Amino acid sequence: MEKTNSFIDLIMWQKSHDFVLESYKVTENYPRNELFGLVSQLRRAAISIPANIAEGYKRKGKIEKLRFFNISQGSLEECRYYLILSKDLNYINNEKAGGCK
Repeated sequence: MEKTNSFIDLIMWQKSHDFVLESYKVTENYPRNELFGLVSQLRRAAISIPANIAEGYKRKGKIEKLRFFNISQGSLEECRYYLILSKDLNYINNEKAGGCK
């Protein structure tokens, strides 16, 4: 396995950061009444993914690292639900939902 110098070098962090940026773009078009509801929840959960990867990266022990990476996975599943809900509320289409079912 190749040595990394920063969490930024991790592909999982790079992809999750891209997901955050895309989440912000997608939620710009949600109804205004969702600003403090679904928009806020989706963005918060999305940001939590790369943030926990970054925090876990610096942890020394394997168990601690895995704990933060697992929290990140939980936030990803939370986002998956928000995308399903967004699709069911007709805020986004199947393409923007990434095929979430």
